[in-house]
Formats: sequence, structure tokens, C-alpha cells
Amino acid sequence: LGLVLGAFIIQMDTSYLEKNGWFLLLSVLVMLSLVLIPGFGHSVNGSSRWIGYGPLTFQVSELTKITVVIYMAGYLVRRNEEIRSKLSGFIKPVAILGVIAVLLLKEPDFGATVVITATTLGMMFLAGMQLRHFAVLFSLVLAALAVIAISAPYRIARLTGFMNPWARPFDTGYQLTQSLIAFGRGGWFGVGLGKSIQKMFYLPEAHTDFLFAVIAEELGLVGMYVIIGLFLLLVIRVFCIGRQAQRLGQHFSGYLAYGFGLWIAIQFIVSMGVNTGLLPTKGLTLPLMSYGGSSVLVNCLVIAILLRIDHENRLIALGIK
Repeated sequence: LGLVLGAFIIQMDTSYLEKNGWFLLLSVLVMLSLVLIPGFGHSVNGSSRWIGYGPLTFQVSELTKITVVIYMAGYLVRRNEEIRSKLSGFIKPVAILGVIAVLLLKEPDFGATVVITATTLGMMFLAGMQLRHFAVLFSLVLAALAVIAISAPYRIARLTGFMNPWARPFDTGYQLTQSLIAFGRGGWFGVGLGKSIQKMFYLPEAHTDFLFAVIAEELGLVGMYVIIGLFLLLVIRVFCIGRQAQRLGQHFSGYLAYGFGLWIAIQFIVSMGVNTGLLPTKGLTLPLMSYGGSSVLVNCLVIAILLRIDHENRLIALGIK
């Protein structure tokens, strides 16, 4: 299904996304609201993040990530001068971001909120926001996220648990201790592909949030470095595509590529940090690798859009478009 959607999206001109960014954002806001209504939203492990019927469900927060990047890319083109010179330039998108954050935290989905917020701030910084404005905004957002992080008992437990998971290895530190055991078993070259012991019901969410730990166990330190290198190469190539688009005057496509590059990088860094105990335990998938229908579909859409941007760059460079 991801390949089919990707094949459809890659035929679509990026100008269509630019024109309909506001409509996509409005649609996502409606869906985020519907998720919270009993009967529309589906709950899994205490979180209401899915919408749909029966087995056909979709995680709206994944779609929100791609939609926010599309909308912000259009906004940065329309309001570029305002973003660079005036305080009001970043107040407007932050207000929209605030509404989205409130809806996401109601689910609750703190991980998606952090990724979307960080991606949006990164895009505004790359668009030329004044450093003093960015510093003020970054500080306010960081303070708000800190307050949100300590506002719920389960979040406090996660924050304190990752500091010393071995103090309560069968309670708040269970996931992280099992993840660290996986890293320890991997050694230099791993136990072999498919031969992980930790994923056999010892490590919760081994197929999604803690996939990197299983990779470390099966492929070892060398395999981890290969995966990190591949993600680094992907992000560099995405930024190169964005830079080329801007040089050719396609600023919307450029900001769009930058946004997707930031999103992939941030989500990978957070996922890896959670698995290794460098960051508090938080449910975030490993882009392009973790199991999950919604995540895989959205990843396919992102790659298709990036390929489309690169295709348009080549056409413009050859003078065809």
C-alpha cells in the first residue's frame, strides 16, 4: 500500500502541495479532534491515537508530522521577510503549533509533540529567523515541554527511571534494562540476524520503539555503526536535494526537503537515545525500519515527495520545466 501511495504521490507536482497546505492542516486538526471522541478514536495501551474502523485504523499523529512540514514550508515562503525581521513572523506558526500540541497531549502523545515542535523550530531557523528571536522562542518551548513532562505521574516515572533503571529493574526501569541487556549481548558483531533473545517477549515493543536495541543485539556495534551511517547518508542527501531546489529558485521544495530531513534526523536521534538510555523512555518508531502501518505509509509518502523534488530539480536544471 505504501508503494502504491508513493507511486501516486511521485506523479504530483509539488506546487499542488504548496497550494493545499492549509487544507491538509485543517483536515489533520479535525482528525486529531475526532480521535478524542469515543466511538471515533481507538485506544491502545491507554492512548487514543488511532482513527478508523476495525482493523483499518490509522495513527493521526504520523500524518500530522508530514502535514505540519508541508504547511510550514508554504508559510516560510509566503512570510519569509516577516520571519526574518519581525517577532510576529514566528508567533503565528507557534500559535498553530500550540493547538496541535494540545490535541496531541490529550491523546496523549508526548513523543510526536516533541518531534513536530523540534522540526518546526528547525525549519524556522533555517529560513533565517533572527538568532535572538530563535533563542527566546527555543527557551519558551523548552520550558513548556519541561512543564508538560513533569505534569503527569507516568512521565515523571519515566524521567526518573532512565536516570538509574537498575534501581527498579522490574518496574519503571524494566524496558531500559532489557534494552541495555540487548546492547550488551550484541558485542562487536552481534549474535546473528534473527537470533535475538531479548525480542522473545523480554523486551517490550521490540518491533517498534525498541527496534534499535534488537539491531544492536543481532548485528553488534559494527551493525549499529552501519545503520547510523546509512541514516546520516540519507539525511545529508535530503539536505542536498533541498539546497539544490533553493538554488534553482524552488524555495517551497527546498524548505519541504529541509523539514523532512530534520524530521528523519530528530526521530532517529531520539529513538536511538531512548534505546541506549541517553534520553527518557518515549514511544517513537525508528524511521523506515520499525513495524507499524501508519509509520511505514507516511515514510513512503515522505520518500516519494523527496524523489519528486529531486525529479523537478533535474527537469529545471535541464531547462525542461
